Amino acid sequence: MSFIQEFKTFMARGNVIDMAVGVIIGGAFGKIVDSLTTDIIMPPIGLLMGKLDFSSKHIPLINDPSKYTDPSIIEKFGNLMNMPVDKVKEMGIPVIAYGQFINQVINFLIIGFCVFLLIKAVNKLTRKEAKDAAAAEAAVPTTKVCPECLSEVPIKAKRCKFCTSVLPEEKTEAAKA
Repeated sequence: MSFIQEFKTFMARGNVIDMAVGVIIGGAFGKIVDSLTTDIIMPPIGLLMGKLDFSSKHIPLINDPSKYTDPSIIEKFGNLMNMPVDKVKEMGIPVIAYGQFINQVINFLIIGFCVFLLIKAVNKLTRKEAKDAAAAEAAVPTTKVCPECLSEVPIKAKRCKFCTSVLPEEKTEAAKA
């Protein structure tokens, strides 16, 4: 089998296509959750914490910004901590952007919770289907009782495996199968 044919066979498998669809939907879902976190959840939390914007919180890793930028820019904001994180990064100043990290942790928790709810719903559906299938299977007898020794033997058995007596033929659909 050629390499290209082997690749086509691999790509045509259902689980590969399902995985690709899952990744695409997951990416779109991630963007929705990111917007939910940054645009809807974090602003009220920031407001409750004294008009705090988590996304702009950072710690500059230098003491003297004059190597990186004009000191007049720093004077405008007071210090590097008061500057927007993207402006500080734009100047090439290394920072720990812990506010963005907090946003990402909240995104992760929201996505994890949504996946949990989705899997819980799917498991509930699957359990119900499995329960229904088990009930249907339990309705069809798979054994019969030997009239001589009262032992349970398979429904298709012609002799009892315990006492070896000849068993009468069952007149059920399961015995005919």
